[in-house]
Formats: sequence, C-alpha cells, structure tokens
Amino acid sequence: MRTSELFDLLRDGRPRTRAELARTAGVARSSVAAHIDALTRLGYVAPVGDAASTGGRPASLFALNPAARLVVGVDVGATHVLVELADLAGTPLGDARADLDVAEGPEAVLGWIVEAVRRLVDEHGRDPGEVVALGIGLPGPVEHATGRPISPPIMPGWHRFDVAGYVRERLGCPVLVDNDVNIMALGEQRTAWPETDDFVLVKVATGIGAGIISGGRLQRGAQGTAGDLGHVRVPGSSAPCRCGNEGCLEAVAAGPAIAAALREQGLAVEGTGDVVALARLGSAEAARALRQAGRDLGEVLAMLVNLVNPSVIVIGGRLSGAGEDLLAGISEVVYRRSLPLATEHLRIAASTTQADAAVRGAVALAIEHALSPEVLDAETRAMA
Repeated sequence: MRTSELFDLLRDGRPRTRAELARTAGVARSSVAAHIDALTRLGYVAPVGDAASTGGRPASLFALNPAARLVVGVDVGATHVLVELADLAGTPLGDARADLDVAEGPEAVLGWIVEAVRRLVDEHGRDPGEVVALGIGLPGPVEHATGRPISPPIMPGWHRFDVAGYVRERLGCPVLVDNDVNIMALGEQRTAWPETDDFVLVKVATGIGAGIISGGRLQRGAQGTAGDLGHVRVPGSSAPCRCGNEGCLEAVAAGPAIAAALREQGLAVEGTGDVVALARLGSAEAARALRQAGRDLGEVLAMLVNLVNPSVIVIGGRLSGAGEDLLAGISEVVYRRSLPLATEHLRIAASTTQADAAVRGAVALAIEHALSPEVLDAETRAMA
C-alpha cells in the first residue's frame, strides 16, 4: 500500500483512528502507522483528538490538515481577473480582483496575477513556498498537453504563449491551465452538485461551450477541445459564423446573435448585456428571442444527452441570468428529442454559483494536482 492510497481515505476530512483505517484499507495496523507518520511529518495529516474510550487508553483520531499547504485559483475573463487563495479543503482565505482587459496581453495580465498572489500570501503571513499549485482558467481554446492558448479569438498576443511556464518561473509552483468552461464545470459540480458524477455545464454568453464531467472526471478530449458546442451545426440554419462556417449554434443562439435578431425588430440592443436587461424588464420580444435560442440550443444538447447521458445539465454564462425563457426552450426540445431512458432522471437547471464558478474550479484543479498520488508519493520518497 502506498502512502497516497491511505491519504485518499482521509481526504474527505472525517477523522479516523489507525484501527479504522487498517480495517478499511485491509492492511496491518503497523503499515497504517508508518504511512500516518509520514503524512504527519509532511503536515498533510494531523491528530484531531481521541476517539471515545471503550476501556483503556483512547485511540488517536487523524484527519486531513487543510492548513498544511496553500493553493491558488485564477479566473481570467474578457475584462476581469479574479485571484483566490485557498487551503487544501478549498476554503477561500482571500482574493484580489481587477478590471483588466485580456487583450492587453499575457505579460500584463499574468504579471498582475503574480503580484496579486505574492500580496495575498504575504497578507496572510504565509511563506511563498507553501503555495503548492495554481490553477488558471482562460477565455479561449487551450491545448491540454501544454496549457497554451491556441488562436483564442478575444485574446490577441496569447497564441501559444507559455502561460504555465511564465507563472511557474515567477512563483515556483506547478501551474495548471484550462479553458474557462472546463473550469466553470469543475467549480459548479464541486460546489453545487458534488454527488453527481455525470454532469455538463453549458456556458451561454458571447460564445457557447460546454464542460463535460463523465464518471467523475473532466473530459477534455485529445487536444482539449471537447465540449466546443458553439460550432456544431443547428439543423436548418444557414447563419454565417465568425469561424467561417454556416449554421453554427453560436451564430444563432449566443448573445450577439440574439441581440442582432432583436435589432432587426427595431429594438436598441447592442450586445449580450442589453439582451439580459431587456428580458429582466419583461420585454416580450426578448422573451421570444431567448425561447427560440433555447430551442436551438436544445437541438444540439439533445445530441449531447444521447451521446454522453449526463444526470444534470447546468446552464451558466451571462445569458443564464436572463430569466426562464432560455431554460424553457432548451428543456422543450431536449426532453422531446432525446431518448426517454436518457432523460428519465435528467435535470436541467440554471447555475447557482455564477461568477464564482470559474475561480472555484481553478482552485479544485490546483487541489487535484497538489494532492494527486504522484505528487504525494514523490514527497514521501523525498522525505525518506
């Protein structure tokens, strides 16, 4: 048995005795004692009192020590950056926010992030070496193997920039990079649907994308483009898309497309924000446009439901705050077009974490790396 395997039993935070751990793991108490000793010396596990005595000396209880290390989550949006410092349980310790346009380039944005992390660590009286991982979500396609943005449409100057290397060189910790929708899916699932292993988050805003969690694991695909629903063709549509193709979902159901449809009806609508504002004011035109966008989304999501069979689909992104019409349109088509068995227990809901989903997911990404078997076993070997 490896130390990481024993530690995995303690990650839920519930205190256990050596005897309980030995029974659960099916190993000798002497083996458990050795692993507990190693984890205690590393700081990842700490004694938390004694179990109730059944006669004789009470057994000591051990549990995860969340304060042992620090992680950082970073949400980079089109016009904002949010940095959050957290412990190993994902509990937020502090954050820093800035209105910063991603188009200013990687050095400007990442430089601000590095300084924000240093400042947060210092404010909490911790050592920079205690930061063991940093997760970053970016608003564009990310090559999973390298963590580099690939031709991101709203991120000039970021193409193939070594984001992880730039930050790692300055902060000295591993850096994990993913696209914002994958990060949002992780954050929403861990925060609001922790018992759901088959989960999809769909971000509907200026673009459309999905983060897919299947069997409890985030599915990125071979290059990291899994879930790019925005460029799946909607049956019967020939609307031109910015990608050069016609009939893409983004071209008919994203914020700019809905805004354009409302302008054709004579309404003063510039972009996604105006669509949301009109819907909240009770505009019948906005309600109809959102309902139709939901139906178009439903056509594509019905295919996804049949292919992936999620238990929950959560609709996030800016348009998810426009009311029930978008969700109603999606549900109308998904439940009609998908297989009955696939939709028997399917739930379609609006995001509950909204603006916090991405940074929560970035923190989760960092924790997954920091507490992974490979990292933990390497630390154990280095200490031996």
